[in-house]
Amino acid sequence: MSNSIMRDKAKEFAKSIVFLCRNMKAEHKEMVLVNQLLRSGTSIGANIHEAQYAQGTRDFISKLEIAQKECYETEYWLELLYETGCIEEAIYKSIQNDCGAIRRMLISSLKTIKAKQE
Repeated sequence: MSNSIMRDKAKEFAKSIVFLCRNMKAEHKEMVLVNQLLRSGTSIGANIHEAQYAQGTRDFISKLEIAQKECYETEYWLELLYETGCIEEAIYKSIQNDCGAIRRMLISSLKTIKAKQE
């Protein structure tokens, strides 16, 4: 999958996270957890974007691996907020699905780039 498609999806995902967190903050819901979600959810796209300007293959892989870790962390915060009643099921499922799609793209990209190194 093209890196720009992944980058675009990650940016759209980050915007969804910003809007979700903004709404939860307005309702004064679990501010610490919301801040964690905001940080990790927007970090995915930032690291994918930063990978575009990597200083070589190792740096590129490192940035994508960080983005992947942020995906896993974001999934955790989403799940926790959903299970504690802070996020409605429909919103949770939609955002969780988007996060999973980006994670799968990252996994695929990392497998491809690492295979080329061998």
